[in-house]
Amino acid sequence: MSLNLTVEAQIKGYYRGPNDLAAPQQVFSLSEALKLVTGTAAEQADLVFSDTRTLAASASESLDLAGGLADAFGQTLTFVEVVAVLIKAAEGNTNDVVVGGAPSNTLASFFGDATDKVLVKPGGLLLLAAPGNPAYAVTASTGDILKVANSSSGSAVTYDIVVVGRSA
Repeated sequence: MSLNLTVEAQIKGYYRGPNDLAAPQQVFSLSEALKLVTGTAAEQADLVFSDTRTLAASASESLDLAGGLADAFGQTLTFVEVVAVLIKAAEGNTNDVVVGGAPSNTLASFFGDATDKVLVKPGGLLLLAAPGNPAYAVTASTGDILKVANSSSGSAVTYDIVVVGRSA
């Protein structure tokens, strides 16, 4: 398998407002583009999982990053490190997509504590990236479960997920 990808994040714009003498303006731009090629060292990755998923009202799922997912070619993925993860909640969701807080074997390297959670609002996204070596650790059988849940009852949620990582 061969991998060549870019992880990009950007916020840019301007902020303008009145004051007594003028209309000051602040122009800002923060962007980063991480380029990754095939491998298991810094600035490299060799595993990719991507999917669009739907959770019923109040449902959750546990994504096992050490042997529980398959790539687009049907190959079982066993992540040792996560280099990047992007979770995008569908705009049409009514409820939040909750990431984290698995009851056991939690992939805690994203969070300060295994019980921590991030709420991804409808139309929102969560992006974490660590291109160096080590990246976010995945420990088979004790720290490999990424829990994703629907925050409430009444309606389903849909989300897109991409996990990029290393096998060694």
